[in-house]
Amino acid sequence: MQQVVDLQGDERFATAGIELVSLSRDPLTSWRSEAERYGVRGTLYSDPGNEVAEAFGVMRWAMPSGEPGHTFVLVDARGLIRWVRDYGAPENGGLMYVDPADITGQALDALSG
Repeated sequence: MQQVVDLQGDERFATAGIELVSLSRDPLTSWRSEAERYGVRGTLYSDPGNEVAEAFGVMRWAMPSGEPGHTFVLVDARGLIRWVRDYGAPENGGLMYVDPADITGQALDALSG
């Protein structure tokens, strides 16, 4: 949850015009409760069966804790996928947390290129 909180608090991200939509395999009641606890804004989706994650081919790599790494999918205004980064993947560092400035920079590069 901290990743979402910090990304929302990143000034460059906040002014980039990118809407953050969060997807978790946690039940909606737990997901909503955590979002309220941390002040997360935006749209929250629950994907307990991982159908959406599987359709995008993401969240396949678990951290040592068993939690999936964070995955970001950038969809433009026309509905086209412009960038996908599954930070849990070994080739992307197997990370659970990524500096918001890195995410914002990569997303903005994808939108401009």
